[in-house]
Amino acid sequence: MKLLKDDQPTDLENMVGLTRRSFISAGALCGAAMFLGGDLLSRSVLAASVQAANSKLLGFASIPAATADSISLPPGYSASVLISWGQPLQSDGPAFDPSGKGSADAQEVQFGDNNDGMSLFTFPGDDANRASRALMAINNEYTNYRYLFDHGKDPQSAEEVRKALASEGVSVIEVKREGSQWKFVQGSKYNRRVHGNTPIHLSGPAAGDDLLKTAADATGKNVLGTFQNCANGKTPWGTYLTCEENFTDCFGSTDPAQKIDAATKRYGVVPASKEINWHLHDPRFDIAKNPNEFNRHGWVVEIDPFDPKSTPVKRTALGRFKHENAALAETKGGRVVVYMGDDERGEFIYKFISRDKIDHQNPKANRNILDHGTLYVAQFDNGDSNPDHPKGQGTWVELTHGKNGIDASSGFASQAEVLIHARMAASVVKATRMDRPEWIVVSPKDGQVYCTLTNNAKRGEDGQPVGGPNPRAKNQYGQILRWREHEDNASAMTFTWDLFVVAGNPAVHSGKPQGGSSNINPQNMFNSPDGLGFDKSGRLWILTDGDSTNSGDFAGMGNNQMLCADPASGEIRRFMVGPVGCEVTGISFAPDQKALFVGIQHPGENGGSTFPEHLPDGKPRSSVMVITRNDGGIVGA
Repeated sequence: MKLLKDDQPTDLENMVGLTRRSFISAGALCGAAMFLGGDLLSRSVLAASVQAANSKLLGFASIPAATADSISLPPGYSASVLISWGQPLQSDGPAFDPSGKGSADAQEVQFGDNNDGMSLFTFPGDDANRASRALMAINNEYTNYRYLFDHGKDPQSAEEVRKALASEGVSVIEVKREGSQWKFVQGSKYNRRVHGNTPIHLSGPAAGDDLLKTAADATGKNVLGTFQNCANGKTPWGTYLTCEENFTDCFGSTDPAQKIDAATKRYGVVPASKEINWHLHDPRFDIAKNPNEFNRHGWVVEIDPFDPKSTPVKRTALGRFKHENAALAETKGGRVVVYMGDDERGEFIYKFISRDKIDHQNPKANRNILDHGTLYVAQFDNGDSNPDHPKGQGTWVELTHGKNGIDASSGFASQAEVLIHARMAASVVKATRMDRPEWIVVSPKDGQVYCTLTNNAKRGEDGQPVGGPNPRAKNQYGQILRWREHEDNASAMTFTWDLFVVAGNPAVHSGKPQGGSSNINPQNMFNSPDGLGFDKSGRLWILTDGDSTNSGDFAGMGNNQMLCADPASGEIRRFMVGPVGCEVTGISFAPDQKALFVGIQHPGENGGSTFPEHLPDGKPRSSVMVITRNDGGIVGA
């Protein structure tokens, strides 16, 4: 893929573009500060903004926004396709059928649809920095029915539901480096699909509880499938964590008089289902016939990518909600910490601390470490009065039966029920309702934790007050929250927080809160930050899933994009723009940092795209891209 011709900088602009943009940005900030009497930007913030333009961490110039059906990159970078939806994992597998008439059996052995979070695993014993062979575990979140079926509608039969289930879950693939390029290894013995009908084990405190038992599984310990898999986590012991997000959309009721209890309602199940209608053709998703089935989804699932015959495990100790991702850290005492966001308006941020310490010498000894530990939820104060860069304090509150008012009197008979209904337990302890907490990442340099709060049209109403880390009513642009645990120990019960960036559109809303924080300018503006990732050098990569109409409040923002930030200076530069109708999501790096893997999800979601093949009347396909520097250098440097 090449940079769009219309956006191609001249050689002169390549030489002076950074200085020119820095000058324009600093001038605009000075003007805004003078116009607002200094209220929006303090002298120290303004000075930091000017200094930020000289970041040595970011080795490329910010590229313009774009609206074309292709990948835009800085000069000197190239993009290639690693794998696309429908590609057969084995050499003798069925080829992708663009007509939409392909079978469920075929989809079960092909790369899944709408790839999202992913992690790369080097083989044990390899020199990680030199590795030229690895496995990738890649989420397949959901599917687009307008492209999956030849009729372009919701599933019309049980077989079509099975095909939809086969499109979701996780794809495990082998990749190898040939020269400077990474390629998919078709036919590898490690290639595997974990999909919506794959047998999975339930473990941890909730496993076997009555709320998890069904007619098909009287033990409450075995479940079919994982689906709606959003983002991910990677453990130090070499396993993959895939996170079930909008699982409740898959359930409905064939009983028109169905009464929805408080717990079911809190998780969003409605009798008519939400767009999917699987319940009309598969009784497993009909809450009138199988009321407990939906309790068996909404968990974090652990997968061993190196054992294609292993059974994945849903780790119930991590709580049940609409998981975005799972970011791991280690306490000073050697225990594992998992940070998690619940991606829905007004929901919460959690962390889990294991009971046992990580055994780094014996990775297999850690295989059940996520079954034992304590789940916490975050409370944030309202912070200080700085309108541009608010800061404050926070506390982690334990979600354990018998503590903090979580007991029979508040509706919880056991710890299993606390975990199954984690949202309700978090509400009992008055956790802070957030602006859709999505990806969470931990800095490899200083241990600070970053979380995207992607947007929230309901902020300021519905019991969601404006303030603290959620500073704007009807928040359409989003922000990135950052916190530092007390004494830099991930096991701490208190932390300090600030907002790393408040997204906005200064071209449309100059001098207003909707214009964003001081590190947002017309050259780097974006909306709805979603994915996040750190590289080894400490660059923060920001991926967006927002409004790409390029009009009104979003004028000048173009298609969804990937940006790169210097956490120390706060500077942000646009690195990549995706094709029409896509979400840019999922990120991983080659061990030597000379290749960046990034996902292009649902290109042409509402039409208008033929990415990536651009065939006449072609069908768009979600794909994993490989971004490299033409000179073979480190990406972003």
